[in-house]
Amino acid sequence: MTGPDVSTLASADEALFRPVRTGNAFEETVERLLQAIKLGVAGPGERLPAERELATKLNISRVTLREAIRALQEAGYVESRRGRYGGTFVNATIPEGKPAAQVKAGELDDVLTMRRVLEVGAAESAAARTLTPADRAYLRDQLTDARTGDLSEYRRKDSRLHLAIAEVAASPTLTSAVADVRVRLNELLDAIPLLDTNIDHSNDQHAAIVEKILAGDSAGARDAMAEHLDGTASLLRGFLS
Repeated sequence: MTGPDVSTLASADEALFRPVRTGNAFEETVERLLQAIKLGVAGPGERLPAERELATKLNISRVTLREAIRALQEAGYVESRRGRYGGTFVNATIPEGKPAAQVKAGELDDVLTMRRVLEVGAAESAAARTLTPADRAYLRDQLTDARTGDLSEYRRKDSRLHLAIAEVAASPTLTSAVADVRVRLNELLDAIPLLDTNIDHSNDQHAAIVEKILAGDSAGARDAMAEHLDGTASLLRGFLS
């Protein structure tokens, strides 16, 4: 039995380690590295491409790459070794994560598609409204609360902010739909690790979304929310697909 030929490996390497988009560089880098590991492009015990080479292929800074590698190291997927033959190596045994049987075929794409439709629309609609002083204070309070330092509270407060955006759009039906999809989303999010870099990035994106809403910038709010959701989607696909 022969292994895959060199051209096949090169092709897979090029497909997975292509340039990432800049908006969610950390999240997409984590996704690409996880794909390479799970698809066996970088198998158990094998070394990932050198840092300089990998950063160039992904078109990201070495700082972003190191943050992504550190996140995967903390999650149990890779280890870093020093010395002449050092580098970043895939662990012999990688975490199983959420059992495949619990993520039904199409479930992830279904949740992410519904979330994008609802929450991008909610942000755009909220920005299009003439918000009351109470609406504005409510959004600011939820934004501040979401910047919690307590990781055990993060999912709940993150959810609360997203619901608040739907609430100030003034459509009870929309708020109810966002709540429903958020319950499904959180079940999936609970199966992946909380990454400090992603949380910091999400907090910055939350601030940008709320700023656009308060400024009445519908297009800006829509785009800021879409970019934020894409980051979460990248992590979920990376860890669960």
